[in-house]
Amino acid sequence: MAGGWARDGAEHEQMDATVNDALERARRALPQGESLEFCDECGERIPEARRQALPGVEYCVKCQSELETTAKTQELYNRRGSKDSQLR
Repeated sequence: MAGGWARDGAEHEQMDATVNDALERARRALPQGESLEFCDECGERIPEARRQALPGVEYCVKCQSELETTAKTQELYNRRGSKDSQLR
């Protein structure tokens, strides 16, 4: 139920756009190409099973987890603005 000058269904369009943006960012972040043998961050050997499972992997599990945690804390806001502020 959109209000004001927003057309009907605008909330759903906004939510769909937010989800699609997140999916596109996740797809771009996927590694591609040749996997590294040693972690680009700490220099530890990346297990063969990980290198085969994730083509283009650059980090060991520990460093990848730390990088993802850091990225998550930096991405706590909606770049499109809140749904309420755009629909009012």
